[in-house]
Amino acid sequence: MFRSLRLYNFRIWFLGALVSNIGGWMQATAQDWVVLTQLTDNDATAMGITMALQFGPPLLLVGITGWVADRFDRRRLLMITQTVLMTLAVAVGVLLLSGVMTLPMMFCFALGFGITNAFDAPARQAFVTDVVARDYAANAVALNAAGFNGARLFGPAVAGFLIVLVGTGWVFIANAATFLAMLVALALIRRHELIPRLRAPGAARLADGFRYVARRPDLIVTFVIVFLIGAFGMNFPIFASTMAVEFGQGADGYGVLSSILAIGSLAGALLSARRDKARMRVAMMAAGGFGVFSILSAMMPTYPLYAAALVFVGFMTVTLLTTANGYVQTTTDPAVRGRVLALYMAVLMGATPIGAPIAGWVADTWGPRSAIVLGGVAGLAACAVGVTWLLVSGRVRRDTARRFRLTIDETTPVAVIAPEEFSDEVMSTTPIRIPERRRGRPAPSARTPAERTTP
Repeated sequence: MFRSLRLYNFRIWFLGALVSNIGGWMQATAQDWVVLTQLTDNDATAMGITMALQFGPPLLLVGITGWVADRFDRRRLLMITQTVLMTLAVAVGVLLLSGVMTLPMMFCFALGFGITNAFDAPARQAFVTDVVARDYAANAVALNAAGFNGARLFGPAVAGFLIVLVGTGWVFIANAATFLAMLVALALIRRHELIPRLRAPGAARLADGFRYVARRPDLIVTFVIVFLIGAFGMNFPIFASTMAVEFGQGADGYGVLSSILAIGSLAGALLSARRDKARMRVAMMAAGGFGVFSILSAMMPTYPLYAAALVFVGFMTVTLLTTANGYVQTTTDPAVRGRVLALYMAVLMGATPIGAPIAGWVADTWGPRSAIVLGGVAGLAACAVGVTWLLVSGRVRRDTARRFRLTIDETTPVAVIAPEEFSDEVMSTTPIRIPERRRGRPAPSARTPAERTTP
């Protein structure tokens, strides 16, 4: 489960990211509470707009952010983005402490955070595969998610109590301090031990990520599933804050709900780390489970029961996202990995500007329970999309040994069409596994890039 932590560079990266993520969750909780209670009168629509401004830039800037992640040194790029994020956090904290923060100003800062994160997210995701070798990639991605959700256990709860004790402004200042941990980690990483990567030449390659994904039906299905969950199901700040208000809880009660959600999230990430590889069927089942438990959580009559249901919602959410992320990273060619991950992050984070305002409007009009049910229905729809693709692609077959039993063939190949400039060096480093030929047909000693397939 923890095999990637044997590597020095990954240990340093993991610890720095863990501290930074704790601060990030503290800031997210404080920002949501400021918009909901200090700058508005429990206006969930305003919170949805804030989330849309913060998560919209990854969708709008997807072409250039992925190209930047592939073109430039990711370590230096991350040092720049982390510094900018730290500066923005200090500015928000000072304005809140001085009492001059307004809702339009918060909208502007949310947009600033969103633009910076649009460059930070794909570089951060792809940097994991710069730190570890191919054999450790799936485990490292899962542990990265475990650290992210482990931070979620403490960040929101600490933020809730700090808001009550000292106010929201100091929470932003505390988050700014945690960015130093990431900057120190990036400085301590042994650059000579980083995995060499191929850089695609020139701006003409900007659209290769789109072309690559367009020719991978398995990735398209993965992106559709992630989009449906991200747009309508993962609006947890809206769901948890409005449900906390409905149950008569304050900022501390909202923070506790976010931390309880992280208990299931951490369990899902750790179980994902135990798997030898990421499988699409796991993501599909997790999407269906997310839909079921989200609908059940909306029916809970008391605060403790709602909190208990969130454990299972968090488990399904992170199982889905960790599996989808690992599948994309380990089956995508290194030369276009940054751009494909930028598309993945754009689908995941860019779905929020579409779904968050809708969820906020539904919560204001019909109540938070209706908004949660909408997210649950989206999860069931995502599962249906995946199951339909399995059936159409011919991966579901009748078991030859048992007449009425169906099996999912994990070895059914999906054709991968590579960009034009793929070289033998790329082919030798690609994580895409080549399935063996059927019996009676000898496998050739080598294949051209155009003949490669992925299971």
